Amino acid sequence: MKRLFSFTLAFLVCATAFAQLKMPAPSPLSTVTQAVGLAEISIKYSRPSAKGRKVYGDLVPFDKVWRTGANRPTKIKFDDEVIFEGNKVPAGEYTLVSFPSATEWTIVLNKDSKGNGAFTYQESDDVARFKVKPQTLPAHVENFTINIADITEKTAVIEILWEKTAVRFKIENEIASKIEKQITAQLNPAKDAGTYSQIATYYLDTNQKLPEALELITKSTDLAPRYWTLHTKAKIQAKLGKNKEAIESCNKSIELAKKDSDDGYVKMNEKLIEELKKAK
Repeated sequence: MKRLFSFTLAFLVCATAFAQLKMPAPSPLSTVTQAVGLAEISIKYSRPSAKGRKVYGDLVPFDKVWRTGANRPTKIKFDDEVIFEGNKVPAGEYTLVSFPSATEWTIVLNKDSKGNGAFTYQESDDVARFKVKPQTLPAHVENFTINIADITEKTAVIEILWEKTAVRFKIENEIASKIEKQITAQLNPAKDAGTYSQIATYYLDTNQKLPEALELITKSTDLAPRYWTLHTKAKIQAKLGKNKEAIESCNKSIELAKKDSDDGYVKMNEKLIEELKKAK
């Protein structure tokens, strides 16, 4: 009896010790998070390795639902409504699944984020579905990768990369109407020089409402002249064809920048003046 007890105890000790071992995962978990427009996008997935195997058409069969990763469903989360390759998708968490083939992939966002991905997939739960052509990569990608690239002020491209295959599709967050609501709120009642400058810079960067942008940046520089806001004013004036006024704003900006020993702004203003003089 004592021997049985000792054996059982030894087994339990060994089992406990084994359970405490921390080993590297063959397909480690990864999370990529990126702000796109006013939305935050987060993708959580596992990253298998090719390990000399043929991936697509073998390890990952063609024309069958795939969880687009390993071990567990790939999850994608948005904290604001996005346009997912032309499909409006409300804020929330979704499962990303795919149907790879040699010449065309079907990409799916599925609302069943609590299930087991490909094993519990139901087409009736799809919230977005579209087709995309795979591209051939010039170099081998050993570890399965989902990346967010080509980021602009309101768009980005999600990339699926593995072996020598890339699949890319666009995601967009509509920002214009949301920012206009913020601007209206910020200007009522009237705000400070910094707010005027921020709104004017947004209009300049998006090439819209330039006469209104000039009014706002003028209010900003009248309240608190700064060499960086005067440079913004010069660029807006130049966009409106007011080259003489733009040169005057550049010269005022240079004067203040020199006092602050900011050679970078001095050079930017000098370059803009040179361009404006050539344009006459």
